[in-house]
Amino acid sequence: MNIEQIKEILKTDEYAFLREDQNLGAHIILLTLGGSHAYGMDQEGSDLDVRGIALNSKKDVLLGTDFEQAVNTDTDTVIYSFNKMIQLLTSNNPNTLEMLGCKPEQYLHLSDIGRELLESRKMFLSKICIHTFGGYAGSQLRRMENKAARLADQAQNEAYILKSIHNAKYDFKNKYYPYDENDVKLYTDTSVREGYDSEIFMDVCLKHYPLRDWAGMWNEMKSIVSSYNKIGKRNEKAVSHDKLGKHCAHLLRLYMMCIDILEKEEIITYREAEHELLMQVRNGYFLDENRQPGQEFYDLLNEYEKRFEYAVRNTSLPETPDYKKINEFKMYVNERVVKDNIFYSDSIN
Repeated sequence: MNIEQIKEILKTDEYAFLREDQNLGAHIILLTLGGSHAYGMDQEGSDLDVRGIALNSKKDVLLGTDFEQAVNTDTDTVIYSFNKMIQLLTSNNPNTLEMLGCKPEQYLHLSDIGRELLESRKMFLSKICIHTFGGYAGSQLRRMENKAARLADQAQNEAYILKSIHNAKYDFKNKYYPYDENDVKLYTDTSVREGYDSEIFMDVCLKHYPLRDWAGMWNEMKSIVSSYNKIGKRNEKAVSHDKLGKHCAHLLRLYMMCIDILEKEEIITYREAEHELLMQVRNGYFLDENRQPGQEFYDLLNEYEKRFEYAVRNTSLPETPDYKKINEFKMYVNERVVKDNIFYSDSIN
């Protein structure tokens, strides 16, 4: 399916909500592709995912309200509000950062403000991406390891849980009352629990610490641990639908994208250079006779993990995004909204 065909599909009644929803329509400043089409990994029968950004209304800006996102599940479409998108981009959320790295022709609609946002995308990039992309990659890897239980013993799974918690903890300092790293230490050690070889232990020494903040952190860590109990059922479904190759390909793609951000300070969503490799992985070339990831895939994954770790050590990215520039851009756009200084294009019709 080419871009012109996709644009024609968006004109159909199935996508009428893009024009009729009070938060969308002329408020949309950017409309692009998501999922396999965005990555260049689509094939016949691939779902069409549409992603976009819409300005907040004058009422939203003045009252401090926000529709946050409009979701149409029938068409796999998600349109984020401008204010919500700025928040997600600032936190280096992979699912939203990738919207700023598509090929030029993949932007199905782009207003002047949408174009300015694309041109200013580097202001969002920071070392935070190490942990956000690392967290997503770790989650993807856990799905694979649990699908291939014979390749991941209990101790390995425990290590992956701990790694995921450490990635989540990186954002704790932005959400909860600060504490010294030595006050909350998590580590694996030999387990005394029956059926466990290894287990996560904790040393906690917090004094005069807000209870609600501790409850928030505890619930986030508990949620990560609990998620492992749910993976088994999802694995059976994924195996029955032969999606392991797809999971493997997306894991590699996450590493590829983050390496680009760390080394080149560029968001490259469409993986043209690695297209052949990713399609081989997606189509099951690296799965064994049992339709499980084989050693050749893990060797390839190890190579990208090493490249990622090297990029982490040598990146010139700042620790945090350019908050000053981001806030100035957000104020500039919302001030234009309030002053009715926006040209609302109807080109998505």
